[in-house]
Amino acid sequence: MKVFGSSGTRGVANEELTPEFVLRVAKAAGTAWDVDRIAIARDTRHTGRMLADAAASGIVSTGTDVDRLGILPTPGAQFYAEREGVPTIVITASHNPPQYNGVKLVGSDGVELAIDDLERIEEALLAESFEVAAWDETGRSRDVDGVRRDYIDELLATVDRERIADADLTVALDPGHGAGALVSPEFFRELGCRVVTVNSQADGHFPGRDPEPVPDNLEDLGRLVRATDADIGIAHDGDADRAIFFDETGEYIEGDATLAALAAAELEPGDTTVSAVNVSQRLVDVVNDAGASIELTPIGSTNIITRIEELEANDRRVPVAGEGNGGIFFPGFRLSRDGAFTAARFLELVADQSVSDLVEPYGGYANVRRNVEYDSTAERDAMIDAAANQAKTSEAELNTRDGYRLDHGDAWVLARPSGTEPLVRIYAEARDSSRADELVDDMYRALIEAKDEA
Repeated sequence: MKVFGSSGTRGVANEELTPEFVLRVAKAAGTAWDVDRIAIARDTRHTGRMLADAAASGIVSTGTDVDRLGILPTPGAQFYAEREGVPTIVITASHNPPQYNGVKLVGSDGVELAIDDLERIEEALLAESFEVAAWDETGRSRDVDGVRRDYIDELLATVDRERIADADLTVALDPGHGAGALVSPEFFRELGCRVVTVNSQADGHFPGRDPEPVPDNLEDLGRLVRATDADIGIAHDGDADRAIFFDETGEYIEGDATLAALAAAELEPGDTTVSAVNVSQRLVDVVNDAGASIELTPIGSTNIITRIEELEANDRRVPVAGEGNGGIFFPGFRLSRDGAFTAARFLELVADQSVSDLVEPYGGYANVRRNVEYDSTAERDAMIDAAANQAKTSEAELNTRDGYRLDHGDAWVLARPSGTEPLVRIYAEARDSSRADELVDDMYRALIEAKDEA
């Protein structure tokens, strides 16, 4: 694929991701899907309405009607797609900075499109092969109200509401000015929690923090947990398909530890889980203890979804899957990442023990990540070649499923190009932070040297 990455297509709005481009994507989707109706949702980004308008224009030009859902978490849009049986376009850049926006495509089953389906739309886009309706056969656009309320009701009906309410929990919530600001506060209150918030105004400029829920962006949430004596802190990204947690002392919890704790509660002997090539040893240990198995994919939700579908088609049970960035799947609920649902499932566990006790078995690992920006494909390719050279000279076990992962036994390091931003990402994990830093630094120096010489 040239246009769609592992989570749709993204770019700086009105520069790389223009209304004209979104119009063409929508025309290609309307042509390839060949349905009577398509829904459009968006997150809170300043450019969201502009790009949603462009998408709506493209769809109706193919003779297809449009349901305008307004601001809605991506999992809420997936709920609507499945309920109504209509494919959906979500205008969102998820965790990317405020100046970015993007397009994510969801099938009529509520699942992000598989790679084969994305390629079919991409072919229509690149060939400019669009259906064009006569003037009196163009589609009609309508606003659909109440979807957020319906989505909350579905969540409430699916989780153990009584168990959570009986625990009398105080939740400190940071939806980061994103789409979750219009859903999660109400949802957690209706679960019986006392909810205190920060950065909870829907604002596409993201004045309080950037959309990515990483420690440097979440200092306000840690302070709020401590100031209010909350039992847990919960943060979302821009479209609320991820959940990141703080413990009762206001300490950030690694997403890999959260995933391990949820997997330990779900996995049974013979089950399978799916994660990406940057999987933490925490999850590997949980899988082994449960007598389950793990399948690794390239990084990105589309790749994980595709593998889950393949496994389930072969009667393999996959109760939980995901990545350590807070994007977790519970396929028995819906094959989508859902920050509010993930948080509620975690609250079910916190009802019985503190967050710190819950994740304590999955501590003792240090994770380090560093990004290297590039300005040209030549710089990117030079850095990837440098990572390959690092692999050739290392005695570590090599995995090339997505980038270059070097497993040293006691630690690992991974270098791969981002699927959504002009970055090469470097990840490392070790029992000792200095060891992880060392691995990242070595890879970083090699990449920077190659970039400078490109």
